[in-house]
Amino acid sequence: MGYYVTVKDNVNIFVEDLNPECRKTILFLHGWPGSHNLFEYQFDMLPKLGYRCIGIDTRGFGNSDKPFHGYDYDTLADDVRAVVDALGLCDFTLAGHSTGGAIAARYMGRHKGYGVSKLVLIAAAAPSLIKRPNFPYGIEKEAVLQMIDETYNDRPQMLQNFGDRFFFQHTSQAFSSWFFQIGLQAAGWATAAIAKTWINEVLFADLEAIHIPTLIIHGIHDQIVPFELGEIQHKMIQNSILVPFEFSGHGSFYDQKDEFNEVLVKFIES
Repeated sequence: MGYYVTVKDNVNIFVEDLNPECRKTILFLHGWPGSHNLFEYQFDMLPKLGYRCIGIDTRGFGNSDKPFHGYDYDTLADDVRAVVDALGLCDFTLAGHSTGGAIAARYMGRHKGYGVSKLVLIAAAAPSLIKRPNFPYGIEKEAVLQMIDETYNDRPQMLQNFGDRFFFQHTSQAFSSWFFQIGLQAAGWATAAIAKTWINEVLFADLEAIHIPTLIIHGIHDQIVPFELGEIQHKMIQNSILVPFEFSGHGSFYDQKDEFNEVLVKFIES
């Protein structure tokens, strides 16, 4: 079932909530520029295994409100906390993909992991998506600036280019169109603003503050968030395991969806 949770400044956040009667809960945070629909192939299967699956659409994306401001990690993490409080969630698994993984990390740091018993970082854009003077990993800042420029000039073409690099496995033309449509649902200003946040913010302190069991899933062929960032997260988070996905790019939740679901369930049940 889908409904809205109103967060600060009267922004309405869309929530998909499957199996609300089940105790075992996974809260999914999607990546840029998608929506909770990217986890379709998890939501198809995991509820059958007795999981409550909750997907949030980040503000500016999917079915959520699209205000002009509030795309910094603090505000995005506060949006998650507002949903957690509204739903009364506790003892849940927090799973974040890409920018959703960065938001999950900030949630752990800023809200001290409130309610979270296990964490899953999937191709997470942390601790920094871009290379910095003291951090020679990630992608070039210029690449992000170019994506922002393309967003303001021809967002559909930018999305098409992004989609072409997203998956490692072959996807059908129909699937590519579906993925493209999800990106189009976002607001242009939100799409650009999140990309600016990648440049403006880092998550070093947030990762170091994580002490709960953490699963890191990262495709070794990831062209969006390089695999080396997964290795760095593993080094920074004491209680973590890194599972490299050998046949995945940035979208391991689809590239290797069966293995992805198995690894996720095994981790939560362990």
